[in-house]
Amino acid sequence: MPDDRAAAPLAGRLLAPEGARLVLGEWSDPGGGSDPPLYIAPLHVHHGDDEAWYVLEGTLAFRIGDDEHEVPAGGALMAPRGTPHTFWNSSPRPARYLIVMTARISALIDALHALPTRDGDPMEALFRDYDSEIVSWL
Repeated sequence: MPDDRAAAPLAGRLLAPEGARLVLGEWSDPGGGSDPPLYIAPLHVHHGDDEAWYVLEGTLAFRIGDDEHEVPAGGALMAPRGTPHTFWNSSPRPARYLIVMTARISALIDALHALPTRDGDPMEALFRDYDSEIVSWL
């Protein structure tokens, strides 16, 4: 199997073979708590792409549409395209999780990380460039 189709260990990396439509990443969050939540992303929507998470360690909290979910290790959650969503580590302890996303969402995240600041019009324009939009900064 070519090197770009396998990652052992995946820890902190993306598995994104060239031309693939799906990207798998293992990410972590050091912990933050819930008062107030330290959102990993603003409330946003991907108009043409689904996104999913599988919690490996710790707990993540999600807002999917109007519903909030606490997802412990071993749990999973999906945000279907067109559904506003955000997530955060609701515990002061670290969380580790897999994220399954389309190549377009992965490219959006890469572009967001390249921005000098993550607020205001440039970030909103970037979301639009990737068929997504920020709903609220919560």
